[in-house]
Amino acid sequence: MNVQETMAAFDVEQIRSQFPALNQTVYGRQLVYFDNGATSQKPQIVIDAIDHYYSKDNSNIHRGVHYLSQLATQQYEDARGRIQKYINAPLSEEVLFTTGTTGGINLVAFSFGETLNEGDEIIISAMEHHSNIVPWQLLCERKKCVLKVIPINQKGELLLDAFDELLSPRTKMVAITHISNALGTINPIEEIIEKAHAVGAKVLIDGAQSVQHTTVDVQALNCDFYVFSGHKVFGPTGVGILYGKKELLDAMPPYQGGGDMIAKVTFEKTTYNELPHKFEAGTPNISGGIGLGKAIEFLEQLDMKAVQQYETELLNYAQAELLKIAGLQLIGTAAHKTSVVSFIVDGLHPFDVGTLLDKQGIAVRTGHHCTQPVMDFFKIPGTIRASFAFYNTKEEIDLFIKALKRSIEMLR
Repeated sequence: MNVQETMAAFDVEQIRSQFPALNQTVYGRQLVYFDNGATSQKPQIVIDAIDHYYSKDNSNIHRGVHYLSQLATQQYEDARGRIQKYINAPLSEEVLFTTGTTGGINLVAFSFGETLNEGDEIIISAMEHHSNIVPWQLLCERKKCVLKVIPINQKGELLLDAFDELLSPRTKMVAITHISNALGTINPIEEIIEKAHAVGAKVLIDGAQSVQHTTVDVQALNCDFYVFSGHKVFGPTGVGILYGKKELLDAMPPYQGGGDMIAKVTFEKTTYNELPHKFEAGTPNISGGIGLGKAIEFLEQLDMKAVQQYETELLNYAQAELLKIAGLQLIGTAAHKTSVVSFIVDGLHPFDVGTLLDKQGIAVRTGHHCTQPVMDFFKIPGTIRASFAFYNTKEEIDLFIKALKRSIEMLR
């Protein structure tokens, strides 16, 4: 199938019809939702699954012998299995439910971090989200490890030569974002993983911005850990996934103690449950897990190659139109990008522009996007960020450009 045939098979209007939140007005204007990097809208299949769980199947899981408990347990574990297959994890017990990307990174930073010693080194990059900076800083304070940072260039690309120089036998963990939430940069994680493994380091990939835009195969990547959030992949908030290689998870101590993560408890000693339950203490977000499974089921119905091509088309169109506006500067011009455009307008504060866009029905994000070091590098307070999903259209971009031009006129 060639590009034209693939795009013809991608029916954006049919896809949009499955997302009820898109069909509404804001301040009397049709909503244009360009804040997908912060959270995505939800298809009806996810909304219905959550409603059905609470209306019919509500029960705690794993421990009950009664019908509803067994039914809810089956649905929750079926979701785990579906996610396992979607990211091509070898074993279902390598797929842990978490509270989100942040929860997954903190789990690894604490539990894997317990195996580290004073002077061991951790490498992150200058484009990381705060959630992939602060947990490692906390670990370094606790264990007296050393945090090193891969720099970026003016295009928002990693300087891999500098990464080569940072790597050493003391490197124990490389934690890197797959796709930058602030810049849209797609990082060469395959090369990064290979180089890290060559010195004996483990690798965690922050996939918060990637699973919804591209196919992720954790076995092909050979990453040690991969994390992502449900709410960014068209699922519920408050739930996410940590994939980890079994031998690593087995060797790591639990992150939290409580129910379901234990095999036997006495006042003298506690033994821990097998994976994945060892890292899933307490009653989980059951409806969230089931809803995330349905979101993955929705993604399974899409041709991800067509999704990538369509979103690239949106990105290129938006960037070309934005660059026609006098005084506008794109922040993040990497050769390999996904559907994120961050920009500033000379003399105007991003918050002011974003506020006026909102009044015209355009939802964008303004600020530092939880990447203050990125903004410090570019010497700016923040950007205006439009982030697209496969349910967005060129017509919406046209409305956005028109509203942006009007906002600039009003502020000058």
